[in-house]
Amino acid sequence: MNKKRYAGLYWTKPEKWDKLDTKGIETVRRDNCGLARQMVETCLKTILIDKSISGATAYVQNMISELLQNKIDLSLLVITKSLGKGANAEDYAVKQAHVELAERMRKRDPTTAPGSGDRVPYVIIAGAKNMKAYEKSEDPLYALENNLTPDATYYIEHQLQQPLLRIFGPILGDEKKAHSQLFSGAHTRKVHSATPQGGALAKFATRGLRCMGCKAVIKSGCFCEHCQKEKAAEVVVEKMQELRAKEEEHNRLWTQCQRCQGSMLQPVICSNSDCEIFYRRAKARKDVQDVQEHMQRLRLDLEW
Repeated sequence: MNKKRYAGLYWTKPEKWDKLDTKGIETVRRDNCGLARQMVETCLKTILIDKSISGATAYVQNMISELLQNKIDLSLLVITKSLGKGANAEDYAVKQAHVELAERMRKRDPTTAPGSGDRVPYVIIAGAKNMKAYEKSEDPLYALENNLTPDATYYIEHQLQQPLLRIFGPILGDEKKAHSQLFSGAHTRKVHSATPQGGALAKFATRGLRCMGCKAVIKSGCFCEHCQKEKAAEVVVEKMQELRAKEEEHNRLWTQCQRCQGSMLQPVICSNSDCEIFYRRAKARKDVQDVQEHMQRLRLDLEW
């Protein structure tokens, strides 16, 4: 690709290649999110091993579509950077996302805030228009607990675009053609629009109730008049099945963490923020709590 950046099949014998060798690109760098590493690695394998350019292009388009619709696991969007010796924001000439986040975490809870030399994990969440990236950085666990939506545009422009264009530019003709094929088109038209967390009007916004059957806005209860008669039993069964599936997912991840710590009888006390399962387990726990709240709301409404 350029000096000290390359990827290719490594051969020591003429019969078969030994491995896919990479140097200096996002598959081996720690300051990129997991999604960038996963997509670059998958594209290289599809192009070099499977020899399918169309397959690699379709994969990128599908992942971009899922990112824009907020269907990507948050654990793949976590970025980590070292705080360095200057643990205070004023020690840096330019404001940086992880430094500003560490300062905000210190104000929330000084006992759990990262200190000098620690690696700070963060995600970039959707915010008001013209907000800087360092203003939108947030702790992944805080984002999960408060249902904050990742900023898909930021991740596309600052985490995915350049690594993928370096790969697809020479293959598809040039970077301009690659950009139009990968980052524009029908797969980018369906977008999940998040409620901005910042801005002057955000503090006055209130969340209304929606019918669990048809999603229509309602004043109280769980269903509109039509769904109360036609869909109530069906929705209850769906929510019970959803709760069972979410509990199974959480139990599977919990058991995996127990095996990792070497004890199947003790509770999980892991706080390794570099592990993707750490955030997936937190997300699974939050999903279970959300479905339980819906079931409680259904129970009270049906009893009434």
